[in-house]
Amino acid sequence: MAKPNVAFIHDWLITRGGAERTLEAALELYPEAPIYTLIYRPDQFRHSVISSREIRTSFLDRWPGAGRYYRTFLPFMPLAIEQLDTGGHDVLVSCSHAVAHGILPKPGQLHINYVFIPVRYAWHLYHVYLQGAGLVKGPRSALARLVLHYVRMWDQLAAQRVDHFAAISHWSAANVWRVYRRQAEVIYPPVDVEGFSPSDRRGDFYITVSRLVPYKRVDIIVRAFSALGLPLVVVGDGPEKTRLERLASANVRLVGTQSPEDLRRLLGEAKAYVYTAVEDFGIAPIEAQAAGCPVIAYRAGAIPETVVDGETGLLFSDQSPEALAEAVLAFEKSGRPFDIARLRANAERFSRARFQREFGDFVERKWRDHAKDSSAG
Repeated sequence: MAKPNVAFIHDWLITRGGAERTLEAALELYPEAPIYTLIYRPDQFRHSVISSREIRTSFLDRWPGAGRYYRTFLPFMPLAIEQLDTGGHDVLVSCSHAVAHGILPKPGQLHINYVFIPVRYAWHLYHVYLQGAGLVKGPRSALARLVLHYVRMWDQLAAQRVDHFAAISHWSAANVWRVYRRQAEVIYPPVDVEGFSPSDRRGDFYITVSRLVPYKRVDIIVRAFSALGLPLVVVGDGPEKTRLERLASANVRLVGTQSPEDLRRLLGEAKAYVYTAVEDFGIAPIEAQAAGCPVIAYRAGAIPETVVDGETGLLFSDQSPEALAEAVLAFEKSGRPFDIARLRANAERFSRARFQREFGDFVERKWRDHAKDSSAG
């Protein structure tokens, strides 16, 4: 059977995060596949396979401030994604945490959605988002609630345009079922485990790596370590940085974004990695394990799928500074060394090669079934 003509649809290409790295790994399987996206900022992808592809953008890409204020365009994103004409392709692969799955397939096209999470600000983080944005009451709150209500209705309708779902974790797949009532096969995204290795010398500091935004709950980590007095390094940047600096005591260092080389060194030397977010996957805790760094994490989201409690880390069950502090003290008192080989082996379950094999097999299998059904019809 001839290989299908594949096109990828991605929400937006503005920064190179975990979703974009996943797209890069998938693109390597389909050298001719173009990308359809709402907004594209080429300066962020100069050294990426993304820059070598034909990229077709929506009308939002031409709006002033698109690269900076794109989140405020949310009310227009459903309309924008539907205006992208994907005719001429056999298979559409949408990679979405927002609206990419809302593309309009043509008759005969197969639509596969690789979903990170159903749009989090409209669903499971709805109230957290409103509180964090100061939209609890007043006219602006009413408008935001109306927009998100519309987004939820459109989102459920758009999901019916998808033939098959794959999700990045079992927790994400459970959210797909809760929101869309659709089954999703789990294909864990790729992690560059080969790029990390343990250092010969282990430091006495703890580390967390995160975008400094409210839902990541880095404030819990800063409060806990400010009370404990133990050394903590916070890697990352974002709108929460100033507030976190005010919360931090002298033993907590916010060092901003680090180069890949410095990040690998820090993870290789850290005593343990600390994590309190509720995430659909979470790449950094796996990178930490690849670097021989055990993880102390809140038992929620996909973390129980990626950290083996008692073997590659310690999990705690309350998202609070007090519970985290208690877990860190237990880690300190245990004196139990974590086996670096076990940490590495667990991280290698999420390798790039494994992702490409499973993703390619999934697309090929669904295309073969689709072609068989079409010929039978």
